[in-house]
Amino acid sequence: MKPPSSSAAAHPEAQHQPWWRFGMLWLIIGGPLAVVVASLVTAVIAVSGAEEVLTRPAPSLNASEAHLLPAVQGRNHAATPKH
Repeated sequence: MKPPSSSAAAHPEAQHQPWWRFGMLWLIIGGPLAVVVASLVTAVIAVSGAEEVLTRPAPSLNASEAHLLPAVQGRNHAATPKH
């Protein structure tokens, strides 16, 4: 007579449980599922928070705002589509 396998002897109720009752399965499914949910949340944030592209030139800056000129030019350069 063959001795019962160690997994069946240790957990006799394991053979009668549905698949979703095994904790290790949720550890395996949970990682990729968390990544998918996080990527969807990131996509929603990116799409809903997108700023509109400037189509007209930035207004001229006065002397007190001259230190902002490199940032304004960089922003406009980044927003300009490539031809």
